[in-house]
Amino acid sequence: MRTTKGAARTKAKRKLFKRAKGYRGGRRNMLRTVKETLIRAGVFSFRDRRVKKRTYRRLWITRINAACRQRGLRYSEFIHGLHKAEIELDRKSLSEIAICDPAGFDVIVESVKEALAA
Repeated sequence: MRTTKGAARTKAKRKLFKRAKGYRGGRRNMLRTVKETLIRAGVFSFRDRRVKKRTYRRLWITRINAACRQRGLRYSEFIHGLHKAEIELDRKSLSEIAICDPAGFDVIVESVKEALAA
């Protein structure tokens, strides 16, 4: 007598269909298509989690650059000056400071200019 997967198969299929909720047409209710779609979706989400990080970094750099140029400094000079002044702030926090606390950013820029002059 042969055995079938029975309840286990139903449970596995239900799990897949649950993950495919909200997809259109056969992508939501045909098993083979659902499997293909979920694999593809997983690939995109994996890739785009990394793309998101890159995009945010670009945004922070653009903001820092704009703030530096208002104070007569280029972005590359500013970053070099930060290293020379031994100020260890990441780009995310520098961007936040530049937007929310311009006076604080002025202080950082002044210390960077002093480090570059020395």
